[in-house]
Formats: sequence, structure tokens, C-alpha cells
Amino acid sequence: MGEKVYRTMKSTGTFSIVMGIVIIVAGLVVGIGSIVSGAFLLKRKSDITF
Repeated sequence: MGEKVYRTMKSTGTFSIVMGIVIIVAGLVVGIGSIVSGAFLLKRKSDITF
């Protein structure tokens, strides 16, 4: 019985680590995309009029 609990906890821990890595990568992608689009807007600031 103890081994079954250990296996369940191990798979849950592995899943948590994988999800953490996925969230970090997604955050980096969104952050880099925001910086790039912001730089593009700053570059064309003189062309943008409201």
C-alpha cells in the first residue's frame, strides 16, 4: 500500500514540475512578445496619430 501512495505522489510531483516549466516558458514567450510589440510601437511612434 505504501508503494502505491509513493507512486501517486511521484507522478503528481512530476506533473507539477512539468506544468511549472510550461508556465515559465509561456510567461517568457508572452513577455518577449510584449517587449517586441512595444519596441515596434515606439519605433513607429511618429506615424501613429489619434
